[in-house]
Amino acid sequence: MTVVVSPESWLCPSGWTGIVTLDGAALVTVPDAGLIEPLRDVLLGDLHETGIDLSRLPAGLPVRDVLGPATLAYLDADDFAAARVDAEVERLSAGHRDVDGLVASVDKKDADESGMEEVASAVWVIREGRNVIAAAGYRPWLNTAAQLSVLTAAKCRGRGLARLVASAAVADALVNGLLPQWRARPEPSRRVARALGFREFGSQISLLLKH
Repeated sequence: MTVVVSPESWLCPSGWTGIVTLDGAALVTVPDAGLIEPLRDVLLGDLHETGIDLSRLPAGLPVRDVLGPATLAYLDADDFAAARVDAEVERLSAGHRDVDGLVASVDKKDADESGMEEVASAVWVIREGRNVIAAAGYRPWLNTAAQLSVLTAAKCRGRGLARLVASAAVADALVNGLLPQWRARPEPSRRVARALGFREFGSQISLLLKH
């Protein structure tokens, strides 16, 4: 386990504490040095054979707000179970107004969870009439990983649309030499990832702690 001071950490919102566990290791970033030892003590106290259960951490800390925990899943090219993508999947540019329309149509929590507004790649979409009802893209991270973002209109969920658009985005990330990463809290999102061949290796949580 590594704990470092990083007020502007990319693992969490500015000024928050970010915790990522991956395959038996943990990386923790805190906004100031005074949180290092208290947080280390709580984490070590929760350590068990299968690692650290991030869902239990808020109960043992002076927490003002929490984001997560979310699972982190990754995909090698050999494990990719591509969905059959036909002509109904369209490629748009990042920030396209039709994608913005989809984001605006859903609950703010769903929009934030999807990360669609942070996508820097092209966006693959499915339309119903003129309206985009499902979209997926990714945000490159340190020229190594591709953080996937997927969003489906609320009334259109359960039809397999997320898998279709996500499959196209994953294929593009692999072609560009990036490691696809899928971050998810809701079980339906995790099911889509597993169907594409992603395997869960860790989890992530962000905490806003009282000083």
